[in-house]
Amino acid sequence: MLKILVVIPARGGSKRIPRKNVRLMCGKPLILYSVEHALTLKEKYDADIAVSTDDEELAAIIEDSGAELVERGEELSADSVTLDPVIYDALIKMEERRGKSYDCVITMQATSPTLKTETLLGAVEYFEEGGYDTVISVVNKPHLSWTKKDGQIVKNYEKRLNSQELPANYLETGAFVISKRSVVKENTRIGEKVSVFETSPIEAVDIDTDEDWITAEAILDRKKILFNCIGQRRLGMGHVYRCLSIAYKLVGHELLFVTDDKSDMGIEKLKDSFFPYKVFSSDEDFEKILADYEPDIIVNDVLDTSEELVNLERNYASRIVNFEDMGKGARLADVVINALYENNSRRSGNVREGSDYYFIRDEFLEQKPKAFSEECKNIMIIFGGADPTDLTGKLYRVCQKLGEKMSDCEFHFITGFAYLGKDRIKDIPEKKIFIHNDVKRVSAYMRNADIAVTSQGRTIYELASMGVPAIVMAQNVREAEHVFAGIQNGFINLGLGEKIDDDSIAKTVRWLADTPNVRREMRAAELTHKFARGQQRVIDLILEN
Repeated sequence: MLKILVVIPARGGSKRIPRKNVRLMCGKPLILYSVEHALTLKEKYDADIAVSTDDEELAAIIEDSGAELVERGEELSADSVTLDPVIYDALIKMEERRGKSYDCVITMQATSPTLKTETLLGAVEYFEEGGYDTVISVVNKPHLSWTKKDGQIVKNYEKRLNSQELPANYLETGAFVISKRSVVKENTRIGEKVSVFETSPIEAVDIDTDEDWITAEAILDRKKILFNCIGQRRLGMGHVYRCLSIAYKLVGHELLFVTDDKSDMGIEKLKDSFFPYKVFSSDEDFEKILADYEPDIIVNDVLDTSEELVNLERNYASRIVNFEDMGKGARLADVVINALYENNSRRSGNVREGSDYYFIRDEFLEQKPKAFSEECKNIMIIFGGADPTDLTGKLYRVCQKLGEKMSDCEFHFITGFAYLGKDRIKDIPEKKIFIHNDVKRVSAYMRNADIAVTSQGRTIYELASMGVPAIVMAQNVREAEHVFAGIQNGFINLGLGEKIDDDSIAKTVRWLADTPNVRREMRAAELTHKFARGQQRVIDLILEN
């Protein structure tokens, strides 16, 4: 069995970040991260861990950590002293203390808390199998670079290439240097046969500045978040869109999307998003994904959950957050966010309801509402990404008739990529009807609208943020329960869309277009809502901040 000595050099003094080795990083003294990583070697090797320090507080911290203290003399504690004599000093003292000779010595810096234990174990295996004298941890960062030579700035490359085409450029990370015992001298730890062991960029943080400290804390706080969502024509695409919107705000966390094999439209959208995703076809497939990924947090956006689903997820994740969940599994989640429902009789202590918890897309926070117009010149028709009951087709008929009577008004249809009827509706310029399919920035079209006709889903919040008075028709009975779309918030609600006749819709549109005072009041009611705060509330609930 390989006999290993791990030496962690840690002085008490630090000029750039005072006392950094004893400071708490994410609730733990910085020095303990390296100690705990080194201790995992004991599971496979005959390993001793020594901390070389001149500091009394550091010595007290490691006293019960499983590492041994090697007192560093004053002559080895000056700023000008390199690590070679410090490591050699610890090696000689530990060999005398233990009465044995080590096969290899591993230098581990206390300033590399993001190193993963599996990386360290892999590096030792690589060192042993390759018969190297020295293996150094590196990160590969190929870049076009320049240097100074004879007073002139000169390039370090022959040809300008994209970064992925450049040769490897290995930078030492400081996480570890593995050396044969025979090459460790008072002035070196590098032998003749040298290799490198590549780490991921997130493991390459070497804390030397405040910025490094901030970066390391962000990495250590990083969560593995699994989004379980659906996207089908019958159920619409809102669940996938919401999860994607949330994911864009979770920069720095590790994310995985999963969906069932019936969510053909959702799969297509996830593929285009470039987020990692997996598709499952059975409960067994889903559980295997959970077991392999080991998420910290699961976000369910699948409508009503069962107790069986949430209990299964609880075996693999410490936090479960559900959206729009009125199923039996809701009571077992840590939190349920039902932004589209309010005053629901089935609510419980873990439920957050209402518009205060709506997660609005960034584009609607960036785009500002236009000034109110007394005349109605632009009407927007938008029924979501899929429009399962084809309310778009109904409004297409209505607007053709309205176009004959409202000659000064344009009708703009915004259809989603999952809308199956898009080939049946075309521009009719003479009636000022224009079709826009799968637009990338809906807010820009909303900003131009004086009135909107829409379904009763998430779009009502987006219209409210833009101050666009709207006529609302529900796609289904469940959607009709979304109480935000009422006159108190700036909406005229006509009820279930399939039960409304064309003439009633046409009369309502004309009346609202010809009644600027009503439109002004509806707009004012919409703009009282501050949706930016809802974004942060949702993120905080997911991360348990």
